[in-house]
Amino acid sequence: MLAPLVRLLLAFTCALITGWLHAAPSAETGHARASLLAHAPDGVKPGSTVWLGLRLEHQPHWHTYWRNPGDSGLPTTLSWTLPSGFAAGDIAWPTPKQLPLGPLMNYGYDGDLLLPVRLTVPAGYAGGDLPLRLRADFLICEDVCIPEFAELDLVLKAGPETTHAALFERAFAAAPRTEPGAKASARLDGQALVIEVAGLPAGWRGKPVQLFPENGAVLDHPAPLGQSWEGERLLLRAPLSAQRSESPAAMDAVLTAAHGSPGIRIGFAIAGAWPQPGAAAPAAPAAAAPASAPAPADRPWLVVLGLAFLGGAILNLMPCVFPVLSLKVLGFAQHGGERRRIVAGGFAYTAGVVLSFLLLATLLLALRASGEGLGWGFQLQSPPFVAALAILFTLIGFNLAGLFEFRAMLPDRLLNARARNPVADDFLTGVLAVAVASPCTAPFMGAALGAALSQPAPQALSVFAALGLGMAAPYLAASLFPGVARLLPRPGPWMARFKTFMAFPMFATVVWLLWVLGQQAGIDAVVALLALVVAAAFGWWLLGIPARGAAGRAGAIGAAVLAIGAVAAWAWPAFRYAQAETPAVQASGAWQAWSPQAFAEARGQGRPVFVDFTAAWCVTCQYNKRTALADPAVMEDFKARGVVLMRADWTRRDETITQALKELGRSGVPVYALYRKDAAQPTLLSELLSVDEVRQALAAP
Repeated sequence: MLAPLVRLLLAFTCALITGWLHAAPSAETGHARASLLAHAPDGVKPGSTVWLGLRLEHQPHWHTYWRNPGDSGLPTTLSWTLPSGFAAGDIAWPTPKQLPLGPLMNYGYDGDLLLPVRLTVPAGYAGGDLPLRLRADFLICEDVCIPEFAELDLVLKAGPETTHAALFERAFAAAPRTEPGAKASARLDGQALVIEVAGLPAGWRGKPVQLFPENGAVLDHPAPLGQSWEGERLLLRAPLSAQRSESPAAMDAVLTAAHGSPGIRIGFAIAGAWPQPGAAAPAAPAAAAPASAPAPADRPWLVVLGLAFLGGAILNLMPCVFPVLSLKVLGFAQHGGERRRIVAGGFAYTAGVVLSFLLLATLLLALRASGEGLGWGFQLQSPPFVAALAILFTLIGFNLAGLFEFRAMLPDRLLNARARNPVADDFLTGVLAVAVASPCTAPFMGAALGAALSQPAPQALSVFAALGLGMAAPYLAASLFPGVARLLPRPGPWMARFKTFMAFPMFATVVWLLWVLGQQAGIDAVVALLALVVAAAFGWWLLGIPARGAAGRAGAIGAAVLAIGAVAAWAWPAFRYAQAETPAVQASGAWQAWSPQAFAEARGQGRPVFVDFTAAWCVTCQYNKRTALADPAVMEDFKARGVVLMRADWTRRDETITQALKELGRSGVPVYALYRKDAAQPTLLSELLSVDEVRQALAAP
């Protein structure tokens, strides 16, 4: 039953995700105007070099970040689609500026910025127009930070291009340069890095300088930089960060004179032994220790695997998983007397669950290794994926309700293939169960998943394999042991009524997915999805009409594809531009939207902060939000103690929230962090909140 539906989902999702809409050389992204520019004063010739550039015209008071953003933020990233043989280099970063924010120090740019990139022309270039495409992702901040992107294209002619020469010349002039004769060395002195530089310009001597390290996890960026001039030698003393996570043998940095001249790039080896990371951090009071259980990294790995297995088994009770798993129970009843069929189906379902968990984990690890800021459950952060899942569940619901029989629509060749491979449905049921279930693992596995994703790949994947085995274990046990299977009801007339009844949990799940999509992309995307559901139902109805001959069958298929394709083309912009057009999370009652800046400001004022890391697609998050976190006594305690309440909404992809979760040792939601006034570390509450737990955490000294 499910195999054809899932195959249709895969085909439809591919068409939806790869849908193409014409880009342009410039675009408004929300808080900046992004443009793709070219500079080729000598034209495009074989073996030559031309320059491309991303221009960002920031709105007043908004800024983006340098290659090392400092204490918070993310650098701009560029992804190119170029003709064969052409190669784009790295960004030639202009000299940044300091962007202080409360106790934090960031590095970046505001105003009118051009990020140049060198384009190498292959020796075999034969002339002609060059279509270029760029996707630029950047974090832009004022009082809040918003991830934005632009997809831009440009056709570069072979002749000279100097339209934007002044912008490129200004960017080249602002780039850090290498000063002939300048030499630098460094050594460790306690909790500081002492840097000695000789050969700097004579005009710099005796003047204050600024240091921009290219390594982001070594120095204490906001700490005062000790500096003194001894003749032509400059001595700098840069304190190490209390949260240092790197101990490099060498570093690169940019020095600028305080009056704002272009920077000078220096590189230096580091002599001496590094202190242990975090050794400089002040000791936190005992009350500041996290309230959650010890990190799984501190436990024997077999214990971690056992907890993962148990978490997977409990996952079967989550409401977001129940509609899919009920199909499996129905399958047991339908094949009650076919022992070999049940055993084969149990193993196929287990394989589908385990392999899907491993595939998702592998994809997540690979994307994180490439620099993507993703966490567990990332698939439900994609509006197209949520839409495709809602359409699939709607079609399954129609099938269960008896509105159509998929068997009647399949060609004989496919029916024969299904007869030869009956366990394919069981395998695909396992795949579908994982697609819906994986975001629900956080309530049981939050700390374990966070620890697993920080481990080497084999250990990390073993945790996800155990999670999958735990989820599949009840059904595998019912397949293998007749005593367990006998606990299930015997086949009978009740099965037809139960099958129809199970359509309603499917439709309830669709309602939930519509709500998630509305939170992610707004009302336009919900309307677009409903139109797609109508188109899909219409296509299914067409396919169910008896047709005479191959020509009639082909006509029905063509009409169904045309109807679905036309509505998909109309609906696609609602999903494509959802993230760019949907406003940031707004404050709600006593709660305000979390951002690194707002959080730092509240901490700088000496106020306690409670952060709710949540998402619309997280059922546990919504339950906690409407119970423990909405309890009048809890809210009164928050108010009496002057706690700043912040909500970090991870419904859509947000690299800053992903990074904040990573720093807390988590990779999914919900996470609840209480930052006391004078504590260096937060208290982490359990994922399944209770009123007593929250009130006790607030009352603790």
